[in-house]
Amino acid sequence: MKPPLLLIGHGTHDETGVAEFGRFVHRLRCRLDGLPAEVSGGFITNARPPLGDSIASLVARGHHHLIAVPLSLTGDRRALGDIPGTMALEQERHPTLEYDLGRPLGPDPRVLKLLAERLADARAEMPRFVTDEPPAEIAPSETAVVLVGHGSTDPAVNAEVHRVSRLFWETHAADLLTVETAYVSHTRPGVPGGLERCRRLGAKRVIVLPYVLFAGAVLERIWAQALAYGANHEGLDIRCAEVIGDCEGLADVVIDRYEEALAGGGQSSSPAARRPSPGLPVTRPFPSRRTPEAGPGAAKDAGLVTAIAPRLSTAGETGGAPPHREPLDADASDAERPEPGTEGGIGADSMIGVAGRGEAGEEPHGDAPDGPLPQPGIASVV
Repeated sequence: MKPPLLLIGHGTHDETGVAEFGRFVHRLRCRLDGLPAEVSGGFITNARPPLGDSIASLVARGHHHLIAVPLSLTGDRRALGDIPGTMALEQERHPTLEYDLGRPLGPDPRVLKLLAERLADARAEMPRFVTDEPPAEIAPSETAVVLVGHGSTDPAVNAEVHRVSRLFWETHAADLLTVETAYVSHTRPGVPGGLERCRRLGAKRVIVLPYVLFAGAVLERIWAQALAYGANHEGLDIRCAEVIGDCEGLADVVIDRYEEALAGGGQSSSPAARRPSPGLPVTRPFPSRRTPEAGPGAAKDAGLVTAIAPRLSTAGETGGAPPHREPLDADASDAERPEPGTEGGIGADSMIGVAGRGEAGEEPHGDAPDGPLPQPGIASVV
């Protein structure tokens, strides 16, 4: 049996939205019954059932691995709630619980197609708000759309809605005058501002298209704002489309997110998935383009690179100039180098000279200077 699907709602005080959420959960239960996989759902705040009760019920039935899918068209954590934080609290209550978090639902091509269906219904069937006169023939080039999102204090989330407007215009409404973007709250433009833009562009008909999943208080606010604007602009034909709502097309998108997270494409809560990959060592010997001969000095040459860091850190902390370092003799061979610690030996202080000439222990090329080269970010020795 596959892990259960847990639908996460942001919560609403409106009973219509809660009822539609419940119908959608039931639809998915019927769809996933053949997999087989259980389906449950809950709200983070403001509505029942609470998300914690749904999780506790699944754990009590023996499920310790869940696939959680947020019912959200954007990745706005402030609007939907802190899902990772909420799930972390549930893991404290149920120590054996693990979950994979799926992606938000939009913008998905199937979501855009559902918006196009709602737009077509509004163009064909919905009556105008203000007058009862039969509508005049209005060409598509005189028809505009205002796509209305929730609105957020996060500019990145608002930009997502703008992106959806552009995608929708080019893929499903290219024959229309324009598709403008508006928001219910938190940011500009509001619904009246979006309608005003369309009117100034020359639109004779404007269709308000809610970028909202379920009916409820948000849809009522959109309609109210559009009605208030239309009352002062009687020459403009304003219509309002329905929300996406509980439908098979939306269920297809949610099931796709479920399968994607089940295949490893979601955000996992398992410790192995959260464990960071081991970092590279901080100090390593420089690679050489030629293989040095193995000998008693090879290990010492490799260790010289790691010995420079403490000296450079000490010089940076004291603020003083680095001690004088004698440049290396360009004609000295590897075999003639004295051991570190002896008179004239190559200690940690002289490794800047080696690094300035190229690879460690490498002779200078053609026009290379005999002395050490200054290093970026390091006080050079002259």
